[in-house]
Amino acid sequence: MVPFLRVAMASWMCGTALFSALPLRAQPGADLSSRLQQALNADDSSKQLEALMVPEQTSAFADRFRRFTERFPETRWAVRAGQPLNDGRQTVEFAVSGTRQQDGLSYSFQAQQTVALSVENGLIADQEILSDQSVLTSASKPLPISLLIPDTVLTGSRYDVDVVVDQPLGKALLAGGLISVTPQQVLQQKSPDIQLEPLGGGGLFKSVQAPFQPGSQVWAALLVHPDGIVTVSKRVQVVDESSKLKP
Repeated sequence: MVPFLRVAMASWMCGTALFSALPLRAQPGADLSSRLQQALNADDSSKQLEALMVPEQTSAFADRFRRFTERFPETRWAVRAGQPLNDGRQTVEFAVSGTRQQDGLSYSFQAQQTVALSVENGLIADQEILSDQSVLTSASKPLPISLLIPDTVLTGSRYDVDVVVDQPLGKALLAGGLISVTPQQVLQQKSPDIQLEPLGGGGLFKSVQAPFQPGSQVWAALLVHPDGIVTVSKRVQVVDESSKLKP
C-alpha cells in the first residue's frame, strides 16, 4: 500500500476505534449527550473526557483520543441522545468532522456512530456499537459519494456493498478495492492492505456474504480518482431474526 493510503487507513482506524471505550459516569440529573458534546469540543477535551470515565478505562481511551486529535487537530463534534432500545438501553449518536494538512495535501474526515449504553446505578457499565461509518478524503475538490450498504443483514445472507460516485466521471479513470476489517484491526488501529483494481460504472459494486453467526462485519473501501483518494468504512450488524432488521 502506498504511503498516503496507509496514512488514510490509519486515520480512519483511529477514528473508528476512538468510540470503543466510552463507559462514562452519568451523574444524576445530567444529560449525558450534552456533557459528552461539551467535553469533546472543549479546549481541554482529554481532561474533561477523563473526568467522565470510569478510572479503569481512562488510559486506553486517552491514548486513542490523543492519536485521533494528533491526526485531526481541527474537529467538531455533535452528540445527541437516540431512541431507547426495547431492552431498556440508552443510545447516543455521535458525529464528527475534521481536517488536516500534510505534505501539501488537505484531508477531511467525517464519521457517524450510534452506541447503545447499559447504565447501572448511574454508571454506564457496557456498550455496543450499533452503527458506524466514516469517509476520509484527500480530494482537491468535493467528490460526492453515496454508501449503499445496509445497516443490518441476516446471518448467512448475501448483500451488496456499493460505493457510488454521484457525479459523472467523464473520461476519468476510477480504481478501488474492498476488504473486511477484523475487530482486532479496528481496536489496534492497524491499516489493512487493499488491492486496487480498475472500476467501471461509476463506483465500487460488490456482493458479499454475511457470517453465519450474529455479530457485525466492518468493511473498508478505497476509491482512487484523478482528483484524490476516498477511504470509506461501514459497520454492518449481522442478526439472526428478521424482526431485528432495520427498515
